[in-house]
Amino acid sequence: MKMIYQIVSVMVLVAVLVGCCNCRAVQKKTQKPLTDTEWQLVQLGGESMQPVEGKYTIQFFADEQRFAGVGACNRLTATYKTNDKHTLKLENAGMTRMMCPDQATEDRFVEMLNQVTRYDMDGAMLMLFAGDDLLAVFQAKPELQ
Repeated sequence: MKMIYQIVSVMVLVAVLVGCCNCRAVQKKTQKPLTDTEWQLVQLGGESMQPVEGKYTIQFFADEQRFAGVGACNRLTATYKTNDKHTLKLENAGMTRMMCPDQATEDRFVEMLNQVTRYDMDGAMLMLFAGDDLLAVFQAKPELQ
């Protein structure tokens, strides 16, 4: 009985500490909406990506359920569907077809977007998944003053 009491006490303590964590307050302050935020790719397929201005960005527009993005040198457009369970599906996709200096990464970026089934958000970070597999991580670009 004493062992059960100790286990329950530890679980309650952990729950209180997690619930009061300062990181929750920081997360709320830095939280960005999925829509109308420009997202910069920082990780693709588990590989860190150095952000480059004007490359590998995506944006979701709420009023038209429209998606726009830029790879290494090509522009992408699509419509999207999402819901309160964070499912995400890009449809009716189109893109320009220029040959890029880093075509292999451009191809991986486009393929990743075609595989997305859901998303999750953590502060200023957007994570795209195919099922439970993390495909890419994006960071909200700072708003210009």
